Amino acid sequence: MAEPLKARYGPEIARRLAAEVRQAWPEFDVQAFLADALDGYEALELMPRGRHLAAALQRHLPDDYPRALELLLASIATPQPAPAGQALAPFFYLPHTEFVARCGLGHPNLSLQALHTLTQRFTAEFAIRPFLDQDPTGLLSQLEHWSRDPSAHVRRLVSEGTRPRLPWAPRLYRFGADPLPVLALLERLRDDPEPYVRRSVANHLNDLGKDHPHLLLDTARRWWADAPAPRRQLITHALRTLLKQGQAEALALIGYGPNRQQAEIVAARFEPAQPHQGPDAGVRVELTLHNPAKEPLPLRVDLRVHFVKADGRSSPKVFRLGDATLAPGERLRLGKRISLAPLTTRRHHPGWHRVETMINGEVRELGGFELVPG
Repeated sequence: MAEPLKARYGPEIARRLAAEVRQAWPEFDVQAFLADALDGYEALELMPRGRHLAAALQRHLPDDYPRALELLLASIATPQPAPAGQALAPFFYLPHTEFVARCGLGHPNLSLQALHTLTQRFTAEFAIRPFLDQDPTGLLSQLEHWSRDPSAHVRRLVSEGTRPRLPWAPRLYRFGADPLPVLALLERLRDDPEPYVRRSVANHLNDLGKDHPHLLLDTARRWWADAPAPRRQLITHALRTLLKQGQAEALALIGYGPNRQQAEIVAARFEPAQPHQGPDAGVRVELTLHNPAKEPLPLRVDLRVHFVKADGRSSPKVFRLGDATLAPGERLRLGKRISLAPLTTRRHHPGWHRVETMINGEVRELGGFELVPG
């Protein structure tokens, strides 16, 4: 099983944090802070660990928030080097952003200046959400200004921090119900020069489409007209959930509408046909397609695997297989290895796993494989 993320965010984070604060404020009681910060730390997951350290900072920095924030920001001016091989290095600044979210709502202007600084070291997408809840109108005005910021990290925060379904964060129900105010911000970022920012816009639009699929489709159609290639890539990524569902309008928009002639499935193969449970378990699915028509055939091909659950029922998951345009008479072999190794987010159970392909949204049976106990 994969190592949990929290294992790569261990007690050394608290010790480095204490050392940096002490460098900025010699009165900081390192030993008292560490005793507090590491109490119960091992039992916590990654994000709760960051919030736990922020709470300890609150207890050991001055009670006056502006002074405490000044010291905390001073501590990052000359940071200590991260330990050799330290993974999740940017997450070191998670407690800093969480401290602002926890303690700074009463000083919004000061706190937003701090988040502007901190997001250029570690994303403030989680920390900004309480401020959005407190004053959505004021924050949207600030974010509109930040959408033109020279820093790509700040511009990305405009999109990522307002995502209604941001992973690891509370839902922003206000913008889930009425996304139009935020959609205006995304309009400003759709042609951002940084792929890092454009990908965030695509992820935000994908979130939007889960609550408002017709608004997503309307936006995608409007943005697609005369769009440069990077924006079309953004739109395609934003439509990924609808594309995995075989949504006809989404498929047609990116060039995979219904064809008069269907591709033929010449062969389908599973190797091995009976994989065994284990840390290296997996199965390779291959299929060969043929275009019998006298004209080119554009194809978007996905796999849909029905994973067996603990209670014997199944749950489908869609995997991208490939895009291609088959010339008349051409054959194409596509394949993908599906991992069956145990994950922290999904366990794989023995049983018959049915597999389908989706070709331009049309579901076709391929067969399946039998996962057997290891």
